[in-house]
Formats: sequence, structure tokens, C-alpha cells
Amino acid sequence: MARSRLFALALAGALLPAAAHAEPAYQDDRSTPEALVASLYNAINRHEFARAYSYFSKPPAKDIDAYAKGFADTAEVKVLTGTAGSEGAAGSTYYNLPVAIEAVDAKGGSKLYAGCYTLRLADPQIQADKYDPLHIEKGSLKPVKGSLEEALPTECGDGPLPPAKDALLEKAKSLFMADYAGTCDASAMGPEAAEPQSWDIRFSLASDKEGDPKRKARLFQFACASAAYNQSNAYYLVNGEGELRNLQFAAPELAIRYENDDSNGKVESMQIVGYTAEDKLMNSSYDPETQTISSTNKWRGAGDAGSSGAWMFRNGTFTLVKYDVDASYDGEVDPQPVIDYQTGP
Repeated sequence: MARSRLFALALAGALLPAAAHAEPAYQDDRSTPEALVASLYNAINRHEFARAYSYFSKPPAKDIDAYAKGFADTAEVKVLTGTAGSEGAAGSTYYNLPVAIEAVDAKGGSKLYAGCYTLRLADPQIQADKYDPLHIEKGSLKPVKGSLEEALPTECGDGPLPPAKDALLEKAKSLFMADYAGTCDASAMGPEAAEPQSWDIRFSLASDKEGDPKRKARLFQFACASAAYNQSNAYYLVNGEGELRNLQFAAPELAIRYENDDSNGKVESMQIVGYTAEDKLMNSSYDPETQTISSTNKWRGAGDAGSSGAWMFRNGTFTLVKYDVDASYDGEVDPQPVIDYQTGP
């Protein structure tokens, strides 16, 4: 049986409640097991329960009304599928499809379920009087915890389901290796640096309405390199639309004047002359409570000169809210605020 891989079927327009967004586009595709299951949940999200009911070979409820009542409190259903394994038997092809779904209710609460659908297609070449298309024979989904991506089983078959593979983590690893090949090497930083850290972030956009379900992003932190007194990290973010990207962090470009043009002398002036974007942060960490990434860059080992920044998660991305600089190499740690949108009056 083929080993599954992540095959995300984004139900176009169906990822948010119908009250706030347009009805999802009609989708009725029985060409593959993945497409059929996507069509099933498209029908559910469009409240076309007779169509959803028709995808099953055996009635999933005593009648269509009873089937529809089972979704009375459901505002939307998101679905991920793996790749179907297949086997032939007595003129038919049977498919076993890994599936994970997230059912969101009208109040924004959600429940995760994962398992397998078994589908059957009788050989079209031997069907004569009446054509029977690909259909669902049975489904076995059980409540699970975690994220939708984490819940997706890696494959279906006899016996208990194997642990789900973290598809987003694997994709982030692949992108990190491609983006920083020859640049980052965390091998000298110990075995704990080999695996990235990750956090789920629940949030709302400024355009979201009161009562809309919370969106979810996911942050990955990768160890990049370690020098004598600085360790760098790269970050990747899966935003609320499921897009994975390498984060760039805004940072001020400074013009610093020293007395007698000697960097060991007194700082005469320090001005922002522009902004740059940094793809790596020094000695950084993420605080899930404040949803803030903080970084401290030592300009020399003594730590008496350097810069520090804070980027807070706002409206779906990380925004620079604080930046301090200690530009004097005087043996004292005395950072001065250059940007401060974080401290109250």
C-alpha cells in the first residue's frame, strides 16, 4: 500500500463561516479518492446535504434529514487528505485514504478528527446496465488532539494508525535547508539545535468581525550558527492562510558619531537614517505569552556595546515595536531606546 504524503485540499472560500465570507465555489469531482472527499466536505460547507449523502454507497444516516441534523451546529469543516493506497479485488479497486478534519462550530470552537475513508470503484469497463461511480464504502474518524496538519495519519491499513507526520515541520525544514545551504551550520551547537522549535499562534486580523473564529499561525525557529558570543536564528511563519515563508525583521539603520571619530570615545549623536530587513536574529527567543520575538546582538564579547530588538505579532505578522542601542564601548551596559512602541506613557 502506498505511503501517504500531505495533499492539502483547501476548500476555496470555505475556510471561514458563511456569515462572514462568500459561499464556497461548487466542487463535485469523483475522479480520485482525494477529490471525492474534498467534494464531500464542499457539499457539507455549502449545506448541500443530499449531494454529500450521495457520495456514500451505504446511507451514513437513516435519511438525509437526520444526516443534515448532525451538522446543525457546524459552521465549517476543514479537511486534509493524504495519498490513497489502493488494491484490486473481484473487479473493483479499493482505496484507503488518510483524512483529518477540523469541525468548527458557530461560536468558533473546533474539534479534530482523524482516520481513514475506504472507497470503491467497480471497473468501468465491465459496468453495463448502470454506471456506479467512485463512492465511499465507509469512514472511521476518531477524535484527536493537536493541529490539523499533525492529526493527518501517514497511511491507512490494518491495525492501529501510525503516528501522524508533521507535514508543516518537514516542509519548513526543507525550505530552511534550501535557503541557508552553506550559510547555516548548527552542528557545533549540540544535538538539541538540530530540531527547530515551533509554536502555534492564535490571532485575529483587524478586519475580522467580533465572533469570528480565531485564526492560527505557526512559528518555527531554526538555529543557524554560533560564534564566540552570538548565536543566530532564522524564523519561518505559516500564516493564517497556510502560506509558509522565511521571516524578515525590520531593523533601523543608524548613523553614529563618536567624539574624535573614535568608536572608543563618547557617543555624540545617533540617528536613524533608514531601515533594513534582517533574515537572522542574534541570541533570540520567542515568548508565547506576549507573542514577541526578542533579540540581543553583542557587538563585542564584553557585551558593553550592542543592540536589542523586539518584534510583536500583530495583524498576522511580526512588527518591530522596540529597539535599543548601546553604542559606547565604555565597559558599561547602558542601552538607549531608539524605537519604542511597546512602553506605555
